[in-house]
Amino acid sequence: MRINSIFFSIQGEGKLAGAPSAFVRTSGCNLRCRWCDTPETSWHPAGDSLGIDEIMARLGEFDTKYVVLTGGEPLIARDVESLTRRLRRDGYHVTLETAATVWKDIVCDLASISPKLSNSTPRDGNAGQWPRRHERSRINVDVIARLMSLADYQLKFVIDAPQDIDEVDGLLACLPTYEPDSVLLMPQGLNTQELTSRGAWVAELCERKGFGYCPRLHIELFGNVPGT
Repeated sequence: MRINSIFFSIQGEGKLAGAPSAFVRTSGCNLRCRWCDTPETSWHPAGDSLGIDEIMARLGEFDTKYVVLTGGEPLIARDVESLTRRLRRDGYHVTLETAATVWKDIVCDLASISPKLSNSTPRDGNAGQWPRRHERSRINVDVIARLMSLADYQLKFVIDAPQDIDEVDGLLACLPTYEPDSVLLMPQGLNTQELTSRGAWVAELCERKGFGYCPRLHIELFGNVPGT
């Protein structure tokens, strides 16, 4: 399995925000988000090939039972199914961070599902084939619904402009069911200034729709720094 990094920090987003957690960041992604904050796992994937025993040994160095599988896109990682089962066997609470575009027969305790809105599609003329590929692949309603039925879940949407809420509503209408308090809106931003500039009106959207507001604590505390 190609791993970009394994590190210990606090969970910065979602229902478990603030929980000390170990992160396993896989390298490789089938999308190319315009505002991707980990280009070293997507636009320029880098990492080392590690076996499951090696990953587990590294995790054993951290004083936590919370593990976050993230990326890139962990659901395209080789042997991710076996890794999730090993984590479960060894008593870890597993959060899976995914864009939910592909399905793998994994196990987890929290499916952190981040469907990519059209604001994520790359616009750079140097992006080559990626704008078309990204736009074609970024939403898979069947996979989203299947992951929601697998475990506790959160639907986490990155909001860049007020009109993005219409796209969120349209996607939610395609799902068989959902709990509004498991829908989280997160302002797009790679630094505290960008998060602050969008935060107030994103919070107002949450109040109006009955959704949760999702901060990015790791950026507020550490900045957009890999491994934090």
